[in-house]
Amino acid sequence: MRRLTDFAFRPSLENHVRSNLSEFNDLRQSSEGKKQAAVAITICEFEGESSVVVTRRSSKLKEHSGQWALPGGRLDNNESLIDAAVRELEEEVNICVSDDAVLGTLDDYVTRSGYVITPVVILADAKQNDVVGNPSEVASVHFFSFSELVRKDSPNLENIPQSDRQVLSMNYLDDRIYAPTAAMLYQFREVAILGRDTRVLDFDQPLFAWR
Repeated sequence: MRRLTDFAFRPSLENHVRSNLSEFNDLRQSSEGKKQAAVAITICEFEGESSVVVTRRSSKLKEHSGQWALPGGRLDNNESLIDAAVRELEEEVNICVSDDAVLGTLDDYVTRSGYVITPVVILADAKQNDVVGNPSEVASVHFFSFSELVRKDSPNLENIPQSDRQVLSMNYLDDRIYAPTAAMLYQFREVAILGRDTRVLDFDQPLFAWR
């Protein structure tokens, strides 16, 4: 795997990310007794730089309202992980892509709330003005630039008395994004951008995300 040094949104980006993901042995986890979901880690251009689409979940949602998230959700009956990620991406933020925009997948992350989430990495030629959040699910849409992803002060690791695992978060501008979203963003950074063989399943979530 190779480190990406130029964060401009250019044609060579696709080959770099696809190559790093293909060399990475992503791991699936058992979904027995859990709900299976997929999220889209979607690379697009924002102000000339490669960025990942993240959202703030609507305060009206029953689960994880107001939290940072990646577009995604539970699989429909007989739906594949990739189909679910592509469908949810269009439903939540109005980005429509075909299956050939999928560059690969990362490790499953098992959440405290009973989900097994598979991150699907997608490259989208989406214009900023076209990326619009579905108000029933999304409070706001944001672009997490690659420069922000590789900040030297991320990730943050915290110890909590309720767990023997460290809680992981990523700095985003003047805010923090916590696991599970942060865990998947961190692994994307490590594998796709920096070319490192990094695992994240052993990092925990903060208490507010356990429910």
